[in-house]
Amino acid sequence: MPTETVYGLAANAEDELAVRRVFAIKGRPATHPLIVHVASAEAMASWVRAVPEEAQRLAAAFWPGPLTLVLPRSARATDAVTGGQDTVALRVPQHPLARAVLEALGGGVAAPSANRFGRVSPTTAEHVRADLGEDVDLVLDGGPCAVGVESTIVDLSQGAPAVLRPGGLAVEAVERVLGRAVPVRTSSTVRVSGSLASHYAPRAGVILCEPAQAAARVEALRAQGQRVGVLGPEGLGLPAGVPLYEVPEEPAGAARVLYTRLREADAHGHDVLVACLPRAEGLGLAVRDRLARAAAPRPPEP
Repeated sequence: MPTETVYGLAANAEDELAVRRVFAIKGRPATHPLIVHVASAEAMASWVRAVPEEAQRLAAAFWPGPLTLVLPRSARATDAVTGGQDTVALRVPQHPLARAVLEALGGGVAAPSANRFGRVSPTTAEHVRADLGEDVDLVLDGGPCAVGVESTIVDLSQGAPAVLRPGGLAVEAVERVLGRAVPVRTSSTVRVSGSLASHYAPRAGVILCEPAQAAARVEALRAQGQRVGVLGPEGLGLPAGVPLYEVPEEPAGAARVLYTRLREADAHGHDVLVACLPRAEGLGLAVRDRLARAAAPRPPEP
C-alpha cells in the first residue's frame, strides 16, 4: 500500500502468520522490528503501556505524517512485530489510501518497505511489482510517494527523546515542538527499521563525495576502467558521456526523487555510482543517512 513516505508491504499486525509472511517475502531477519501503522493518534494508547506528554505533543503536531514514535509496548504488540523487544514503533500515515485501509481494518498494519530486504525502497507501484512480482496479493496504486524517504523515528522509551532514524520529518521540526535539542543516534540498544549499517543499496557500488569533488572522482574511476554514473545536482562539470541521475540541491526535493534515481542508475548497469551528499539540514540529513548505508560494506549474498 502507498504511504506518503514509501510503499509498504502491509499485513494485519495482529495476524502472526501474515506478519511472518512479510518477513519471508522480504527476506528480512525476524529480529528486525516492524512499524505498526494505525489510523489515529487515539489508537496509540492500546498499543503502548503509557503515552508520555512529549509523545502526545509530537502526535498532535505531526500525525498523520512521516513520524514514527517508539514507546514501551502493551500486550497488544506481539514479538512478531517488535522483534522481541519491549518497545513498539507506531505511525499514523497521511496517504489517503493508507488511511482508508486502516479505517476499514479498525486495527494496526505492519508495513515495512515493499522491497527485498536491504535494497532500494519503492516509491511507485511499478517499483513494488518489479521487486516483489507475484509474491504479493495486491498492489494499491496511489501514485508516486510525496516524501520519498522513510519516516523519522523518535525514541521516547528511554526518557529523553532521541532520533534513531532521520527521515521525512526534519529533526529541527521535532526540536521546535519539544523545545529542546534532540540527538540523532543511529546506533542504539533499541533496534528499529532501517538501522543496519548496509541498507537501501542499489546493485552498483556507491561512493560518496561532496559535489565539488564529483568530477575528479569520476575521472579517477574511469581511469581504472569502471563504468560510472553520478547521482547529484546539475552543474558538476562532469566529463562528456558520464550519465547524471539528477537530484535537486534542495534537500526535500532530493529526498523525493532519491530512490527513483537509484533505481534508474541500477537499470543502466554501472559498476560504481558516485553520489553527491546534500546539505546536512532538513531532509538532507535523511538523504545523507540513506546514501551512507547504501555505500556501506554489504553482507554476502545468501
